Amino acid sequence: MASLQSLPLFSASHSSKTSTTNASLHIPKLPNLRISAPKLPKTSTPSVKMIEQLCLNQPILNVIPTESPLKSQLHAILEAVADRVEMHNNIRQQRDNWNSLFLNSINMITLTASVLAASAPAVGSLGAPLLALKVSSALLFSAATGMLVMVNKIQPSQLAEEQRNAARLFKQLQTQIQSLILDGAPTQVDVDSAMKKVLAIDKAYPLPLLGAMLEKFPKTVEPASWWPNSSENYESQTKNGNTHFDGKQGRDSNGWSVELEAEMREVVEIVKSKDAEDYVRLGNLVLKVNKTLAITGPVLTGIAALSSAFVGDWSSAGMAVAAVAGSLAAAVNALEHGGQIGMVFEMYRNSAGFFGLLEESIRGTLGEKEWEKRENGEVFERKVALKFGRSLSQLRQLATKSAAAREEGFSMDEFASKLF
Repeated sequence: MASLQSLPLFSASHSSKTSTTNASLHIPKLPNLRISAPKLPKTSTPSVKMIEQLCLNQPILNVIPTESPLKSQLHAILEAVADRVEMHNNIRQQRDNWNSLFLNSINMITLTASVLAASAPAVGSLGAPLLALKVSSALLFSAATGMLVMVNKIQPSQLAEEQRNAARLFKQLQTQIQSLILDGAPTQVDVDSAMKKVLAIDKAYPLPLLGAMLEKFPKTVEPASWWPNSSENYESQTKNGNTHFDGKQGRDSNGWSVELEAEMREVVEIVKSKDAEDYVRLGNLVLKVNKTLAITGPVLTGIAALSSAFVGDWSSAGMAVAAVAGSLAAAVNALEHGGQIGMVFEMYRNSAGFFGLLEESIRGTLGEKEWEKRENGEVFERKVALKFGRSLSQLRQLATKSAAAREEGFSMDEFASKLF
């Protein structure tokens, strides 16, 4: 019988004399492994004195990162700006409601008084108390006159537009301050500039009505100004030396070139001579219309109040005058406040201010002698193009057209902005 060995550890033997099979298993001896654990030192319960000593020797780590004072100041300004946005939005909504409520109330009062004055002779001939109708009509016309004088003085639609513009400008300033904080390296100049911008907007669009309200009927239109005055800096820069390149620097000089400077100067001339001037002209036109309507309304209701007192005494003359004057007063009031003429005037005034700010921004940038301190020229050009609603090619074509018109001696009929 053959023997079979499957593993080295196993062996099998067979004897011819016996039928018994013996198998043996050989297991190798493993080395003795001794695992020793480090003995922990014997410690006793720490005393209060030991804990106090450890606290005195080990400084307490402050895990809260400290903020720089400049960032803290910007955060304070940012909170004030956010609060102003909310205030101006709330007051804008309130003054919009004023405009609607006063418009409807005054027209209802005026038309009711007109109906009473027109029906007084007919009712009086039937024996009804004519005096009561006459007095009621006169009182209603007088109340309408007083309300019209007040509403025309404050111009609620214009006030609402002022607060709407203020909220929009504060939102822009809020975004700018947030960008400064995220950049991580604000300077004292940035903090002072943000503070000046807040105060400038506060001055341009005051919240209270008494004492600080803007004049609603100025002699001439003055473009809105909601930014700190920087004309002095521009004048000082231009006096220090030449403010444009000598032609040796290419487009890679912080994105500026002689051609780009010439383009920006042409844009400034177009804005000054066309856009800003046109909006001032339109503002003066709307101002005259608003003045006429603001005077005509109370005059008509006053005439109606006087005429209603003589209803029945002068046959139908007093009745006709009161009814006609009252109806015309309601129409004038609807045109002035329903059409929001004051809001239109404020819109033109702010548009003229927008072009004034843009002109000053371009002049201030070009007034910086050292081109490294300017904003990148390509970025600046794109910003100007977007403010006008134009592409870069359209802006360059506009500047080329303006320069050609200047050389040929005629004025260009195209405006810089396509947005307004």
